[in-house]
Amino acid sequence: MPVFYPNLLFVNPLKILLVEDDQDDVELMEDVLREKGVPFTLDVVKQGDKVISFLKMGKNFPNVILLDLNIPKLHGRDVLARLKADDDLRHIPVVILTTSSTPAEKEYCLNAGAHQFLTKPTTVDGFDTSIRTILSVATKPL
Repeated sequence: MPVFYPNLLFVNPLKILLVEDDQDDVELMEDVLREKGVPFTLDVVKQGDKVISFLKMGKNFPNVILLDLNIPKLHGRDVLARLKADDDLRHIPVVILTTSSTPAEKEYCLNAGAHQFLTKPTTVDGFDTSIRTILSVATKPL
């Protein structure tokens, strides 16, 4: 059954890859998506060095990658660079979702190919805005 959310129609579950090592943040993302009525499947990769192999293994690419910058083994900036350098993966939209809020970090990520840069919200309203942004990126035609 279709679900309506901020002028978007979902007929199929949204496929999300969340690159995040903090289990509380993973659970919070799941809870907010459920609360908003967004049909989704969520895969989680907790280490930066595992992202490319995870994506290449399944060839069932997500609609969007939510990428934390401060993750173990390979920094999120390096993951972003590798994603955008790979012919098979560069088309996947990437939303940076991190605690960093520095203008330099944001500029770097957007110039490197991220579609959006979001500072992890600390309020319910902040999460609502973040989810709206993520959904608009995930459902935008390529």
